[in-house]
Amino acid sequence: MREILGRRRRLLSRRNGGRPEMLSAALTFATAWQWPVLPGVAPDPQGRARCGCPDPECTVPGAHPFDPGLLAATTDERMARWWWTNRPTAPIILATGGKAPCAVSLPAPAAARALAALDHMGMRLGPVIASPTRWALLVKPYSLEQLGELLYAKDFVPGSLRFHGEGGYVALPPSETGQGGIRWERAPLPGSAAPWVPDVEAVVDAVVEALTRTGVSAPEL
Repeated sequence: MREILGRRRRLLSRRNGGRPEMLSAALTFATAWQWPVLPGVAPDPQGRARCGCPDPECTVPGAHPFDPGLLAATTDERMARWWWTNRPTAPIILATGGKAPCAVSLPAPAAARALAALDHMGMRLGPVIASPTRWALLVKPYSLEQLGELLYAKDFVPGSLRFHGEGGYVALPPSETGQGGIRWERAPLPGSAAPWVPDVEAVVDAVVEALTRTGVSAPEL
């Protein structure tokens, strides 16, 4: 009986492209954490640095929605299961904003220095997503008005900071994109509840201060 079950698991893994963890992760995000997700466009099979979407100049190959579009993001278990059963290697895209976390991202080298400075300051952070080029700090949902007031009050905000709010998106681990693998730099604590995330004000204040203190200009990327 064990041999038969083992054979079934191996066949399922092959049928799912050898990435059953993608389905498991997608279901955790959608059903346990109530984060709306959808599959991203796959990298071009002719070259991972190119995107499978029609845009030949795509700057985030394999790390954005295309078909379906962003509005299709859902927390429905059946839909998520259907997507990643049929597209087992598709990147997992989080539709930010609404009731889902938003994110603040910056170039990876500057982000690594900023996180070290934030740790030294005793700043509590939520999950941090890392790609080879940029890191994203997850924060509580915010409105455009709230973000505008926050940035207007600042004397200086590095131009390389990006804000992923309502209508935005980020790729979630363990996705593989044209730029490389997506991983947790700071992983959520184990458990079924959605991870805690800080307010955007606290993160922006701390990141700007950390970049200023460390002398990192965070170049525009």
